Amino acid sequence: MKIRGKTATELFDCIRAMAQSQLLSPGQTLPPVRDLAAELGVNRNTVAAAYRRLITGGIAKAQGRLGTIIRDQYAIGEQEGRKTGTSLVDLASGNPNPAWLPDITAALKIKPYRPRLYGDPTVNAALEAYARHWFTPDCPGDFEIDVSHGAVDAIERLLDAYLVAGDKVAVENPCFLSSINTLRTMGLHAIGVPVDAEGMQAKALETALNKGARAVIITPRAHNPTGCSLSAPRAKAIARVLARHPQVPVIVDDHFALLSNAEYCSAIPANTKRWALVRSLTKALGPDIRMALVSSDASTSRQLRLRLASGANWVSHVLQDMAEVTLTRPEATRQIGQARDDYARRRQLLVDALHAQGVPCSASGDGLNLWLPLSGDDQMVVLDLARRGWLVRQGSVFSVQETVSGLRITTAHVEPGQCPQLARDVKQSMGN
Repeated sequence: MKIRGKTATELFDCIRAMAQSQLLSPGQTLPPVRDLAAELGVNRNTVAAAYRRLITGGIAKAQGRLGTIIRDQYAIGEQEGRKTGTSLVDLASGNPNPAWLPDITAALKIKPYRPRLYGDPTVNAALEAYARHWFTPDCPGDFEIDVSHGAVDAIERLLDAYLVAGDKVAVENPCFLSSINTLRTMGLHAIGVPVDAEGMQAKALETALNKGARAVIITPRAHNPTGCSLSAPRAKAIARVLARHPQVPVIVDDHFALLSNAEYCSAIPANTKRWALVRSLTKALGPDIRMALVSSDASTSRQLRLRLASGANWVSHVLQDMAEVTLTRPEATRQIGQARDDYARRRQLLVDALHAQGVPCSASGDGLNLWLPLSGDDQMVVLDLARRGWLVRQGSVFSVQETVSGLRITTAHVEPGQCPQLARDVKQSMGN
């Protein structure tokens, strides 16, 4: 079957059907615009318009001089989570330590269940009050509170409210895996903005905005995978950049807020029209508690509530009750504080062991992971560490556009006695 059509719509429909039926397979290159236009006897602009629509719809992707190729629409990207059936010491999962997750079922004995019905408020009053107290110091103005099914769900719903397929989004490079996958499945295009020890680089963000980024996702603390947090000067520099683009929505993914040792430094300028600050509960209460609290401007909140409608997509009030009671119990508050200290201690023990071996890594990071920058092939280092019994994450899988080489080691489960041997093995693997 050959590509046929005389209009951009006909060409789009034809190529789309061929891709869906596997007549055009993933990775296959489409004919150059000039050649296909000549073959079909149409204007080159007609073919170019069809190709642009294929790219916007996520059916094809532009490879520069290599042409336009068919995408694998069903490929599953790299995912967070532990590997089952492996004998390796798993330091790649990105998971919190189960030992520090509070028993949220105890909340059911404290607060009896009260049925909610269609049309009831989507956010429990007591949880909203807790969130409003927590968010007030960090928001640029008046705000509303919503509850989503975790931070990733909130970001996806916010992007869906703000953007259309084909739009560009500025994100950190390296970038959180779930953000990469979300943008890809939504047909959005990520523009990577480099990070350093102080977070997203302001000048590079300005460049991304000038290239047409229509939204920005920023991680203020415990950036995954590098562990960096926004410094106060960097947050102010980013806010100055964003103030020159007030129409661009700003999403702040403060996913580690309950456990972070870093101060929250706001990068949202007062004149930004649409903004959202997302704080996940899953790192502190457990990944199975699919819940995040979202503060945002009133317009954004209205859009979110359309997507979290009562009785359709709302977050279970049972979960909300459990989260509210757990977060306000003194025992759970103490446990979260102990978890914060323990995560920092485990991370520092590994940092000290690596520094003792002369392996460079950031001592000032935060979060569940430790980032080791590499100058060479990180896949070879990962494979060599696997032969030595360690499972770590290849840093380049977090890359957006420009490849960033490194290792991400989840430190939440690393035992003190493992650190010296792991550091020696890392040094030897990096030298091979």
